[in-house]
Amino acid sequence: MRVLVVEDDQEMAQAVAGGLRRAQMAVDVTFDGESGLERALLSDYDVIVLDRDLPGLHGDEICSELIASGSRSKVLMLTAAASAEELVDGLNLGADDYLAKPFDFPVLVARIGALARRAHPAVPPVVRHGDLVVDTARRKVTRGDRLLELAPKEFGVLELLLSAKGRAVSAEELLERVWDEAADPFTSAVKITVSRLRAKLGEPAVIETVAKRGYRI
Repeated sequence: MRVLVVEDDQEMAQAVAGGLRRAQMAVDVTFDGESGLERALLSDYDVIVLDRDLPGLHGDEICSELIASGSRSKVLMLTAAASAEELVDGLNLGADDYLAKPFDFPVLVARIGALARRAHPAVPPVVRHGDLVVDTARRKVTRGDRLLELAPKEFGVLELLLSAKGRAVSAEELLERVWDEAADPFTSAVKITVSRLRAKLGEPAVIETVAKRGYRI
């Protein structure tokens, strides 16, 4: 999944981003409201982790702008205020979830995962395709009696292709959803990752190339 973190405390923002990347998420970071809103409107993020108390353009304003624009991204609002009134205000503005600082990091990861599942068609916890079994919760992949060791991007590509349910997924969509903003749009990263994934999955082939449309399972 792809996540945007908007947090003016740079140390916290980088810590959150680092933890989410270790949880195999593609993460972009911005440190102020203006650039946060710009990026949120530019890219199709699964989840936006939004600090409410941003200087300049407040988190409330960003949330309202996203709703007005028709953004499909889910918003997890962070705040130092934990009162029931603050919670109600945040949710009434259109936030999908609300988390008070300080927070337990595993809780943040779990809530982001829950929001991402609502942002796109749900993938069952365990997906089977022939003798291929993918445990999306435990990030475990087996084929027949073989346990496959997949790199994070390989797993991300496989999960996205499975969630497409037979639809061809373009290289552009894979790059947008599995990689972060640091990825070069002209790179061969998608092609290389799909090639490595195919090699690990083995025969018979699971991933099909669809001419001028991308890849599908």
